[in-house]
Amino acid sequence: MRICIIGGGLTGLTAAYHLGNDHEVDVYEKRRSLGGCLSSYEIGDYHIEEFYHHCFAWDTRLISLMESLHISDRLEWLKGTTGYFAGGTVYPLNTPGEILKYPLLTFPDKMRLGLLTLQSRKMDVESLDHITARDFIVRRIGERAYNSFFEPLLVSKFGDSRNDISAAWLISRIGIRSNRGISGESLGYLKGGFHMLVDALSTHVGRQCIIRLHDPVTSITREHGKWNVHGKLYDTVISTIPPNLLAGSGLPESLSIPYQGAACMLLSLDQDVTSGTYWLNMRERAPYGAVISHTNFVPVERYGERLVYLASYFQGTVPVGLDHRMIDDFCQRFHVDSAAIRWHRMAVDPYAGPLYTVNFRKKILPYEKNGLYLAGMFSFPNYPERSMNGAVVAGEEVADLVSRGVSG
Repeated sequence: MRICIIGGGLTGLTAAYHLGNDHEVDVYEKRRSLGGCLSSYEIGDYHIEEFYHHCFAWDTRLISLMESLHISDRLEWLKGTTGYFAGGTVYPLNTPGEILKYPLLTFPDKMRLGLLTLQSRKMDVESLDHITARDFIVRRIGERAYNSFFEPLLVSKFGDSRNDISAAWLISRIGIRSNRGISGESLGYLKGGFHMLVDALSTHVGRQCIIRLHDPVTSITREHGKWNVHGKLYDTVISTIPPNLLAGSGLPESLSIPYQGAACMLLSLDQDVTSGTYWLNMRERAPYGAVISHTNFVPVERYGERLVYLASYFQGTVPVGLDHRMIDDFCQRFHVDSAAIRWHRMAVDPYAGPLYTVNFRKKILPYEKNGLYLAGMFSFPNYPERSMNGAVVAGEEVADLVSRGVSG
């Protein structure tokens, strides 16, 4: 059977990995390289992700894929520390002592927050889909704690849509980050970078399938029981791109998924600006919502320079001049001379992830609709939070459905 896979990100490559042995598969990718949001820069003698990445111990399907590609020996577990930047001060929030010293929450607020964190991984997040994050947190912890701790996080992530975000997303996010030891959480990273995963998948898929780079698919047509993609006929199409970007698919507009974009600035510095903290959330408004010091997570010796991400999210089009505003604000706020920035790169993806608004579960698309297969960030494995593991699961499940459809 001839199969077209639209999108060469992790979901598309995983589907091709499982289908390529038994079928004639073409993978279409709009960029000049594979990987999607998992793509990397090549800087001198090392690779570094365009968008920051790490994985978790319970990402079992992702780890199994690494094992099947014989790269799991490169997976290492490192300490990821977190904190808040408020009033010009870095407040680490890892050890019980650091949390107790945090001045912007009262002791009762901290106790309620700690209890919620412990309970989060056992909560039924589906039952929270119809409740806003704000209403849930105010009810469980209080208005003061919400305004002081949670609202800045929601503003930096979702902007004006913050009051529409479901509690399911927030509790899932808290639960994911609850794997903490006494001084930080355990996070996974591939030694050499996640480009090792993309390269291993690409090499395997390239032996089985035809990979068509710099060949975007924006529309498809149905002709005599086949799918016409760029003049070629296919028995099956698997689309991993946002459904509303694919014209001619026959999908009703009511099935469109709301997305938001991400702009991620990567800086090279000589100095540590976050006091040893890996993930630093911004409490005050800034052109970025978090400062992620990659080399406070992965040893700086592997790169020979300090690498820092500035993470910003937007809806619609990326704000004009955002890159300059991010650098200017960062230099001023963290007392960095602009001349001390060795180089910088900006990655922008206008469809970086879904907006997890209330009742999002009802919007999740099935794997098959009107004869078209769909899998990606909009699929059930990425609810209520997208992840590399969810991308792998979506790719595996849609490949299995296609295979069973053929055999059946």
